[in-house]
Amino acid sequence: MKIIEGGVCAAKGFSANGIHCGIRKNHSKKDLSLIYSAVPASAAAVYTTNLVKGAPLTVTKNNIKNGIAQAVICNSGNANTCNANGIEIAEKTCELLADAIGIDKTDVVVASTGVIGEPLDITPIKNGIPELVAGLSENGSGSAAEGIMTTDTAKKEIAVSFEIGGKTCTLGGIAKGSGMIHPNMATMLVFLTTDAAISAEMLQKALSGDVANSFNMLSIDGDTSTNDMVTILANGLAGNEPITGEGEEFSTFMKALNTVTVALCRAIAADGEGATKLLECSVKGAKDELTAKIVAKSVICSSLVKAAMFGSDANWGRILCAIGYSGADVDVQKVDVRFKSVQGEILVCRDGAGVPFSEEEAKAILLEPEIEILVGLGDGDGAATAWGCDLTYDYVKINGDYRT
Repeated sequence: MKIIEGGVCAAKGFSANGIHCGIRKNHSKKDLSLIYSAVPASAAAVYTTNLVKGAPLTVTKNNIKNGIAQAVICNSGNANTCNANGIEIAEKTCELLADAIGIDKTDVVVASTGVIGEPLDITPIKNGIPELVAGLSENGSGSAAEGIMTTDTAKKEIAVSFEIGGKTCTLGGIAKGSGMIHPNMATMLVFLTTDAAISAEMLQKALSGDVANSFNMLSIDGDTSTNDMVTILANGLAGNEPITGEGEEFSTFMKALNTVTVALCRAIAADGEGATKLLECSVKGAKDELTAKIVAKSVICSSLVKAAMFGSDANWGRILCAIGYSGADVDVQKVDVRFKSVQGEILVCRDGAGVPFSEEEAKAILLEPEIEILVGLGDGDGAATAWGCDLTYDYVKINGDYRT
């Protein structure tokens, strides 16, 4: 397994582009992105569980019900959600792209992100698609990553190479996400590509299985978006024997997928709206994996824990509090808590009670931009990791005038 450059264009046969078409008022910001596979690809996706869903999700789900897709188009600046003509706009976007690029309109994944409840005019998209298609490039991953950003401050892209059946395969992805992130069997917007040959059924199994331990363990602010979606296209151009069942090759594919998704999780958490610190909560010693997941997510989601981390305050009592109300079956008298960063590691709680520690040393550890919260439950072998960020003044500022 090797991390490489190229993002969604690292895999054979994929190209991408991102442009400003006029949806966003700021002309310096791209607002329309395209990912294209030279050949039809196996396709899989997971979607938000929010009952309010963006129209593009409905259209995408219908388009890829046959397990095939060849292109992904995404606009930023408008979520196309809660609009009377939302389905019509999403379907028209697919039709316009299909005509311009020469594929079937049902082979298009369509996505939108931005303000909810604002009408979306098809005109900028219609006018922008010719330029978008003409600019497709094998080096276009970065442009596509820019085009899906909203309040993100940094592009999020990664790729890995790995071997299956003697063939070198590649899997890459781009993501957007900074706020309104608290997924459940879905995530923000993530687009993944691979040249590995794998059936649509096994691709869906791989993706659904992975998000339970990656994007579902990520929270920025406790709000689940209406437009969250993760998609993956696998075009098979690496030439490996197609993966059609479980086994060593499927396990290798799963490892590559998880390497990419965890890296994107960390990138999203680090870029949380207003965030100054990436938080990672690792829980060990739980009765089972589910218990560990519940505890890790509860700690990461706690506003008081997040605020303490912003202030570099080793207030371990807030960790215990979050564990206590998590609903997990935990013996609080067995709980240990440590804080860790590049500055070192410090024990602050043993067996559910405080221990003497240096506040100065703890402060130095918590001043770093990446903090690990290590929780031991002393009940078994269950383990889980969750990702999040600190809570700062800027989070309120960003969301106080997001629409205006």
